[in-house]
Amino acid sequence: MEDKIAVIGGGPAGMIAAGTAGSRKKNVVLFEKNEKLGKKLYITGKGRCNITNLCDIEELLNNVVVNKKFLYSAFYTFTNNDIIDLLNKYGLETKVERGNRVFPKSNKSSDVIKALNKYLIDNNVTIRLNKKISDIKKTTSGMFNLQFEDGSQENFNKIIITTGGKSYEQTGSTGDGYNFAESLGHKIIKPKPALVPCEVEEAWVKELQGLSLKNVSISAYVKNKKIFEDFGEMLFTHFGISGPVVLSMSNYINKHINENIKIYIDLKPALSHEKLEKRILRDFEQFSRKQLKNSLNNLLPKALIPVIIRLSKIDEDKFINQITKEERNNLIEALKKLELTFSKFRPINEAIVTSGGIIIKEIDPSTMESKHVKGLFFAGEVIDVDALTGGFNLQIAYSTGYLAGINC
Repeated sequence: MEDKIAVIGGGPAGMIAAGTAGSRKKNVVLFEKNEKLGKKLYITGKGRCNITNLCDIEELLNNVVVNKKFLYSAFYTFTNNDIIDLLNKYGLETKVERGNRVFPKSNKSSDVIKALNKYLIDNNVTIRLNKKISDIKKTTSGMFNLQFEDGSQENFNKIIITTGGKSYEQTGSTGDGYNFAESLGHKIIKPKPALVPCEVEEAWVKELQGLSLKNVSISAYVKNKKIFEDFGEMLFTHFGISGPVVLSMSNYINKHINENIKIYIDLKPALSHEKLEKRILRDFEQFSRKQLKNSLNNLLPKALIPVIIRLSKIDEDKFINQITKEERNNLIEALKKLELTFSKFRPINEAIVTSGGIIIKEIDPSTMESKHVKGLFFAGEVIDVDALTGGFNLQIAYSTGYLAGINC
């Protein structure tokens, strides 16, 4: 009997898995509960879609935060160059930007989805939209019985679960795959937000809402032990902090959320304490007859000045020529080690990806097949793997989807 394969979830992992299985002349049906494919892919990269990252494979692996060894076979079997070649074949031109990030030349994520859709059609994949699965059961004959919300049922020899995580629920990522996997005997590591903005305890961040900073260094400490440090862009919000470097930090601190986490921002990472002091002394010499509040415009964005002065415990009306060495050191400390106290993550629905999911020791990393249930495969964010920003999470989706597609 011909294999009949169901792929559940029409995101990047599902589309690659289905198209790849179809290219092997398999009878493949792709089920998507939304009205269209790639709904979450559509909003990635602010609507531009950071397709992948064109670094070498070892660097791809090094940007995976959780369970990178599990992805070794997947990344080497279907590489970043392979996904670019596939998309090029189906009419999508790509470009490489800062940090080896790959985008469509058109800057439209919809063009990526169109190319993947062509891949499905070219490989005779049956696409069933608006088809929500309510339950999956394994029959005594070894088939998978898919039960749909509309009351209908259908049997398949093999299934690939590519339903994503729990972030951006409005795109359909509501954790269905975790329920399916559990009902079929798999263990789930509780989903947590990853690549997510952070709330902090300090009230003064509200004064800085909307302020974006470039070229700052951020570090995070638990019990005086550094668990993260990176350099880049960040944003102050009404609740705390966000931006690329903060999102990356969230992946490292989510293992410590029940502990006391301190975050430090170095506003002038290119300058040592001594060089920053010389720079401030030059400014002070220039503005010696001005008050402190009117003397830091060359050093800081306007909105940040009153906050830094207050944290330095210096009277903002004090004249520059009256400021003591101790007060100057306090100012430098505030600039080099602006302290924040982590409170909590924003809700998982605001996270870019989900950390947690189907436990990897129950999945064969070379095929993506379940070690417990023959004919059951997983791919993408539903598995307990996640990476930093820059196209790495999408590459996980393609690579694991491809492995499932060639082995189902």
